[in-house]
Amino acid sequence: MNDEIKNSLAVIPHQPGCYQFIDEKGTVIYVGKAKDLKKRVSSYFNKQQEHPKTRILVRNIRKIKYIVVNTEEDTFLLENNLIKEFRPRYNVMLKDDKSYPSIVIKNEYFPRVYKTRNIVKDGSRYFGPYTSVQSVNALLGIFRSVYKVRTCRLNLSPENIAAGKFRVCLQYHIKKCKGPCEGLQSLEDYNRNIAEITEILKGNISIIEKQIREEMQALADELRFEEAQELKEKLILIQNFREKSQVVSNFGYNLDVFALEQDEQAAYINYLHVVNGAINQAYTFEYRKKLDETKEELLGLGIVEMRQRFGSNSKEIIVPFLPDLKLADVSFTIPQRGDKRTLLQLSEKNVKQYKLDKLKKAEMLNPDQRATRILKGVQKDLRLKEMPWHIECFDNSNIQGTHPVAACVVFKKAKPAKKEYRHFNVKSVTGPDDYASMREIVERRYSRLLNEGAPLPQLIVIDGGKGQLHAAVESLQKIGLYGKIAVIGIAKRLEEIYYPGDSVPLYIDKNSETLKLIQQLRDEAHRFGITFHRQKRSKSQIRSELDDLKGIGRETKKKLLTRFKSIKRIREATDEEITELIGKSKATLIREWINEHRNKPEI
Repeated sequence: MNDEIKNSLAVIPHQPGCYQFIDEKGTVIYVGKAKDLKKRVSSYFNKQQEHPKTRILVRNIRKIKYIVVNTEEDTFLLENNLIKEFRPRYNVMLKDDKSYPSIVIKNEYFPRVYKTRNIVKDGSRYFGPYTSVQSVNALLGIFRSVYKVRTCRLNLSPENIAAGKFRVCLQYHIKKCKGPCEGLQSLEDYNRNIAEITEILKGNISIIEKQIREEMQALADELRFEEAQELKEKLILIQNFREKSQVVSNFGYNLDVFALEQDEQAAYINYLHVVNGAINQAYTFEYRKKLDETKEELLGLGIVEMRQRFGSNSKEIIVPFLPDLKLADVSFTIPQRGDKRTLLQLSEKNVKQYKLDKLKKAEMLNPDQRATRILKGVQKDLRLKEMPWHIECFDNSNIQGTHPVAACVVFKKAKPAKKEYRHFNVKSVTGPDDYASMREIVERRYSRLLNEGAPLPQLIVIDGGKGQLHAAVESLQKIGLYGKIAVIGIAKRLEEIYYPGDSVPLYIDKNSETLKLIQQLRDEAHRFGITFHRQKRSKSQIRSELDDLKGIGRETKKKLLTRFKSIKRIREATDEEITELIGKSKATLIREWINEHRNKPEI
C-alpha cells in the first residue's frame, strides 16, 4: 500500500456506496459496490486474497475513489452505470451491449407508430426494447393491416388539413390508410385506434378482444353486417398474433423471470418479461468473468442490467436462488410448484440451450476445443498429472478357456484412432485365466512400443476390477513403466473406477463426460475383442467340419460354402447338386462324410 491508499482507507466512511480502483496510469480497473464501504474496501488490503486474479488486481491499485449513496439499492444501479462508463478490466463484462429496437407512438396529431432505436424525450410513448426485429416488424404489420395507421411523415396539423395542403397517397388506394391527410378520417376515430394499439403493446390483448366482440355484436344487432365483418377480420388477426406469443397462465401475472448457468469463463442469464400471463420479451445474454464472482453477484448484475435496458417495473421477480441484490418494493420468489415454477423451468431451459448452442458453435469452429474440454474433465475427475491425449484400453475374450484373445483400442484427442487398434492371440495361457492373459498382452504391447520407440499413452484403462488391474500393474512394473503411465480399471457392475493399490473405488457422476468416455473405451475394446474372437471361433468350427476331410481342398470347400452357405445346407443337399458343383469323386467323399457325421450337431 502506498500513502495515498492508506490515507483513503483511514477516512473512507461506514456507508453504502460504490468504489473505484485506479492503476498507475489513472485508468479505472475495477468498480465495486458495498453496504459498508470501509469494511469492503479495507478487506482487499488487510488479508491474503485466495483468488490469483484478485491478488493481481490488488497489486495494481494505486488510488481509490468512492461515491456515497443514500440506500443499498442505489449502489447496484450506480455500479451498473459506472461499469458501462469505464469498462474496467477486472469487472465482469456484458458481451452483447448493442441497442435494441423499440416501438414509438409519436407525440403528434394523428400519431405515427414505427420502429426506432433512438429514445427522444418529447412526450412520445416508447414500448420495448424488443430483442427480435422480426417481432417488431410483425407487430407493425398487424397495426397497419388492422388499424390503418399512417406511415407518412406529413405534418397533419388541423390548419394544414383544413387548407387542403395534402393529397392521399398509394397507401389510401390499397386500403392501408384511411386518408386523414384529406380529412377522410377524424382525429377522434384515429385516436381510438391508437388507444387499442397502446393496450396491445402493454400486453392487454384480452381487453381489446373483448371490446371488438362487443362492438361486433352491436353492429350485427343493428344489421350492419359489412361493418361487423370488418371487425371480425380485425379480431382474427389479433387472435393470430396472440397465439404466436406464449401464454403461460390464465392468471394475469406481471413479473420478470431470470435463470443462470455458468462455466469457468462465463455466466449466461436468461430474462423473460411476462405481462398479463404472456411472455412478451425474452433474451439471453452473457457476462465474461474476470475475478471470483459468485453466482449471486452475477445474477444481481444481470437483473439490474435487464430491468434498466427493457424498462421493467415489475414488482415480482422469479429467480432460482436469491441474488446479491436489494430493490425497493420488489419481491424475489423461488417457486416450488405451479405456474411460476413452470415459468422458471422455461427460463432455465432457454439458458441451458443457449449455453449448449454456444459451446457447439465454438467446437464446430475449433474441433480440438471439444477434446480439450473433455480431457480436462478426465484429468480433473481421475486426478491425473497430465492431460490424457492418448488413451489405450484392454479387454480379454474367451469361452471356457477356448481361443483366448485380447484387444487394445486406442483413443487420441478423445476419439477412436482405429488404425492403431491391435488384436492379440494369447500364447502363454492355458485355460480360462483372465489375469494371466492380461499380464501377457500388457507386457507384449508396451515392450514392443518401447523397442520401436513409439509414443506411449498418458492413460491405460483396464476392462475389469481389481484383479485385472493388478495383473496389468505387474507387467508395467516388470518393464519399468509403472508410475510413468497412469493406469485405472473399470468394473462392469457399478461402473466403479479402481486405482492400483487402493481397495476403495472411485464413483464418477453417471452423466459426466469423463465416465461416458471411459465407457466408450471399454465398450469399443469389448466389441473389437469379441469380433476377433468370433472370427477365430468360426474359422475353427469350419476347419473341424471340412478341412480335416482328405481329398477336399481349400477351393472345393470355398465352392461348397459359397453355394450352400452353411454346413447344414451341405448336409441337406442332394447328390446331384453336389456332383454338379464339385464332380462325382469329391461328391462321393462328401456323401460318405455326411453319413459318418449325421448325428453331429449342426452349425
